Amino acid sequence: MLQTRRQFVQTIAAGASLVALAGTKALAQATPQQSNPVTPPVTATGGPFTLPPLPYDVSALEPYISSRTLTLHHEKHHGGNVQMLNKLVKDMPYASQDVESIIRASAGNPEQTGIFNNAAQMWSHDFFWHSMKPGGGDAPTGKLGESINSAFGSFASFKDQFIHTGISHFGSGWLWLVADDEGQFKVVSTPNAHVPMLDSQTALLTTDLWEHSYYLDYQNRRQEYLTAFIDKLVNWDFAEENLRKMEG
Repeated sequence: MLQTRRQFVQTIAAGASLVALAGTKALAQATPQQSNPVTPPVTATGGPFTLPPLPYDVSALEPYISSRTLTLHHEKHHGGNVQMLNKLVKDMPYASQDVESIIRASAGNPEQTGIFNNAAQMWSHDFFWHSMKPGGGDAPTGKLGESINSAFGSFASFKDQFIHTGISHFGSGWLWLVADDEGQFKVVSTPNAHVPMLDSQTALLTTDLWEHSYYLDYQNRRQEYLTAFIDKLVNWDFAEENLRKMEG
């Protein structure tokens, strides 16, 4: 009798599983499948800061950075920083200041860590978008190229150091080409939201080392991502412009 009851329960459970599986399949078939979903634009309401548009179309950096990655990165991560900063600075003097001023004023203040993190991430993300362009890459020319060759010995040596520094960086952060207060070029990485301006360095270009910037396209292959950035994406015109601004 006990065995019969067990068989009955097992039969009912198996039938329920089949029904659930059929329902799941039907739902999947009824739901449109998008190979490249695009999320709605972020609207930063109720505050002074808005999400700047990308300087190119979301598909412009393919196949090196997919439109899916770029959309999620820009609208969800960068956009999330904008929304959070608006929330944090509401009714504060920061609400009338520019982002760079907020970064400098809030840095090192344990009571304003959230403000600093979101302001710095906003600034770095916008800098990152402009550090790339469709059809970028190759070696820089002109004064920027000469300065890189002087500082690193050759462009090949710069590229090796840039990629090695990026893959050696533990955890999240940013990878930069900077000029120090004496005008010397350096490759540095910074943890989390830290930015070169706090170390008396002028940023010339940057690459995002947070996993959300590359994981959908490269998984854990950070070296491949960094190589694609230098070979196919880097915007040397933007770096040259930042160098001119530094020199006045």
